[in-house]
Amino acid sequence: MRDHRRPSSSGQSFGSSLLFSFDMKLATLRDGSPDGELVVVSRDLTRAVRARGIAPNLLTALETWSAAEPRLRALSGALESGDAAGTLDFPTASVAAPLPRTWQWLDASAFKSHGELMARAFKQDVSEAKPGAPLMYQGGSDDFVGPWTDMPLPSEEDGIDFEAELAVVTDRVPMGTPASSALEHVKLVMLANDASLRSFAAAEKKSGFGWIHAKPATSFSPVAVTTDELGTAWRDGRVHLPVRVAWNGRKFGRPNAGEMSFGFHDLIAHAAYSRNLSAGTIIGSGTISNDDYATVGSACITERRAIEMAERGAAVTSYMRFGDRVRIEVLDYDGQTIFGAIDQRMVAATLR
Repeated sequence: MRDHRRPSSSGQSFGSSLLFSFDMKLATLRDGSPDGELVVVSRDLTRAVRARGIAPNLLTALETWSAAEPRLRALSGALESGDAAGTLDFPTASVAAPLPRTWQWLDASAFKSHGELMARAFKQDVSEAKPGAPLMYQGGSDDFVGPWTDMPLPSEEDGIDFEAELAVVTDRVPMGTPASSALEHVKLVMLANDASLRSFAAAEKKSGFGWIHAKPATSFSPVAVTTDELGTAWRDGRVHLPVRVAWNGRKFGRPNAGEMSFGFHDLIAHAAYSRNLSAGTIIGSGTISNDDYATVGSACITERRAIEMAERGAAVTSYMRFGDRVRIEVLDYDGQTIFGAIDQRMVAATLR
């Protein structure tokens, strides 16, 4: 990673010291409210400091980003230097998703390899919204799951699958924003588990109205980070790092997220073609997939099943059972976790 202590061109001050432009990691503590409490987190994910004097929650910070960002960066610098007051141990295992809810969650299918393998699995043609355009659907954004929170689901018979993805969070994106300037609106990057219930997927896709039962609540990483925290791994609107996936403690895949057929700038421009995107919009990459799947493995079970069907004539790998655990994580070039890990069990929901 590069030098993280660049003088800010703003010339503002924090306390009695010059304000430096610090990369940021942001998280949300559970406090009983729907949106939780915003905290700034140390780069090693061990310490945090409350940001309530800047914004009560992350959604508010995104909606007032031009004012909140320099103050949050200054607080991040104070945390790293040991000058921040009221620091606390960062409770990775109990935090909420960085955005426990937001205005909009749009998920794409930006990896050509994944689309081809899924079409093979469901015996469908590879489809496009229009030639050269990404596929995208509107997911539920009212109830996200924390990174270490059990994911409650109705039945094991629904074909429980995990999907490792990257996602960006934007400020307000005006309608018609072109891809050439869309990355200016990316404020944060997160890791996601966009879980699926595969028994519903094919039928709901054929309906033409999109997924409902096939897509339970999505979970996100412990922290969301600014793009500069990714250093040289963030380029071309992509995160050029492998995403490590383990199922019940066993390595499942490590595909590189940089092999997106469409970058996040393309996805943002596609989503904003005919409408404004509110600050706090989350856009997902879709399941990470590489052409070299025989070497790097997969980021979801269905993709592995598709490979098995092609190579063996039948799927061998079963879907998840209650009690199964998935772990999803991205490490930087120094082997340090960037977003923290998503590490969660699938459990039976208590239905009312």
